[in-house]
Amino acid sequence: MTHQIGQQITRRLVCSGCGTEFGCDLSGNCWCAEETARLPMPTQGSDCLCRDCLRKAAAAGSSSRTA
Repeated sequence: MTHQIGQQITRRLVCSGCGTEFGCDLSGNCWCAEETARLPMPTQGSDCLCRDCLRKAAAAGSSSRTA
């Protein structure tokens, strides 16, 4: 679902990791752009992760690469 606020278009998402609802600013100013954690874009029907799940997945990915 999307909502338009002024010139911003926000998309309401449900985290594919934990089910938490959050918003994504489709103008490119999303909170995830400020994150240092980076993952490939979701594929095969999954969607974005909330901030906590993104950080957990990035930490798990980096620890598995160093092991």
